[in-house]
Amino acid sequence: MNPYQQGQTGYPQQQYMHNIGFSNAAPQSFGNPMPMPGMPTMGYPAPPSGYPQSNSGYPQSTGQPGYPQSNAQYPTAQTGYPQPGGYPSANQGYPGANHGHQNANQGYPSANQGYPRAQGYPSAYQGYTPAAQAPQVQQGYAQSHSQPQSHSQPHSQHAYGQSSSVPTPKSKPTVVPVNPFDPREDAAVLRKAMKGFGTDEKAIIQVLTRRSNEQRLRIAFEFKTLYGKDLISDLKSETSGKFEDILVALMTPLPQFYAKELHDAVAGIGTDEDVLIEVMCTMSNHEIQVIKQAYNAMYGTLLEDDLRGDTSGNFKRLMTSLSMGNRSEEFHVNQDRAREDARSLLQAGELRLGTDESVFNAVLCSRSFTQLAAIFQEYQFLTGHDIDDAIKAEFSGDMEKALRAIVKVVRNKPLFFAERLHKSMKGMGTNDRQLIRIMVTRCEIDLGDISDMFQAKYGETLQSWIEGDCSGHYKKTLLGLLGLY
Repeated sequence: MNPYQQGQTGYPQQQYMHNIGFSNAAPQSFGNPMPMPGMPTMGYPAPPSGYPQSNSGYPQSTGQPGYPQSNAQYPTAQTGYPQPGGYPSANQGYPGANHGHQNANQGYPSANQGYPRAQGYPSAYQGYTPAAQAPQVQQGYAQSHSQPQSHSQPHSQHAYGQSSSVPTPKSKPTVVPVNPFDPREDAAVLRKAMKGFGTDEKAIIQVLTRRSNEQRLRIAFEFKTLYGKDLISDLKSETSGKFEDILVALMTPLPQFYAKELHDAVAGIGTDEDVLIEVMCTMSNHEIQVIKQAYNAMYGTLLEDDLRGDTSGNFKRLMTSLSMGNRSEEFHVNQDRAREDARSLLQAGELRLGTDESVFNAVLCSRSFTQLAAIFQEYQFLTGHDIDDAIKAEFSGDMEKALRAIVKVVRNKPLFFAERLHKSMKGMGTNDRQLIRIMVTRCEIDLGDISDMFQAKYGETLQSWIEGDCSGHYKKTLLGLLGLY
């Protein structure tokens, strides 16, 4: 059965274009790129029932019908969620300033930055603010155009009771949409590279590693139009091994790619919790919703159900919370709330016998990344040590790894992925699937920053590690994604 055929038993009755991926620019991202002639765009997933929408498709600000009110005139951070015991009351809330302009595409800088558009393609982005210059800012976390920028330190003790904004970090991709772009010409190059005896692997690598995910999908569409053949099938027939694996990954729409990685992590005997942590702890609300939509269309089951069925205990509850895609995306920091949440975490962990895991789950899964950065700093101010140390002391196993991953992502997302790349290549053997996943999914976002962090932490370049751990055309493709081939 074709998993993308609508109307089949167990599959959603919704528009889903399986050959449309997502780009890096808001709002045409995660399954909603610029329209292709004759092909409708996929659109955003339907919002939860009862959740009001404004004209821009984002939640309405306070005071609108259907939006819950708090006693402090702030919208609550956990709309619709019950309050766990020991957790600060939601009616103390978050600041409501510009709440109607939440960014559904966090992690992607604005479309007004960077490169010019080519034939309706969303623009990529430029530059990056090093972590050392902005330690309290979530790396790759985009700021809404309507938000004023503040260069004050949001964690200052003098800012208690105030709502402060954070500066916009810029990321450094290694793959950007090519301009000008002719998908038919690229399709002809690929056809020539695979026609007849032998294969021109260099031509294939240079085309596919120098195009964005969306552009690759358009090339595949033109390839089938011109030659009546499926590009992925031709690539599979002409290549093998890890080289084939990475080419297929490059040609897969990113929502589908993530969905397959998650499905394979929970399918069969055993669970690859590292994959669940890497994906679920780093995605924005919108990204999670689109991945869930792709997962349901591909496998006929709900991602949440499969995660719950293959995990247990506190880790199961954490994965369930993250799969809701309901994290606050407010860009302002409320220092009073940060201090209260830090005290709640302290009381739920170090100041009691045992640990109230529900408080850690509630705070780390619902607060915005910018707010979490302030909470972590307040925690260190209260206790004299880092929140990461407290998590290591209070938790163990997969729950510990997941909570520590969230802390790392909040503070420095490129460093988090740099550590995972290092882990995939160190020691005997290579975790090629993890290496491919990170290189393919981050090359259009912040792979340049990841490479910089890799060298800063380990004293060697990512290029040298790839050259020493991989070989052949597989190695050349990885280097191509770094812009080095």
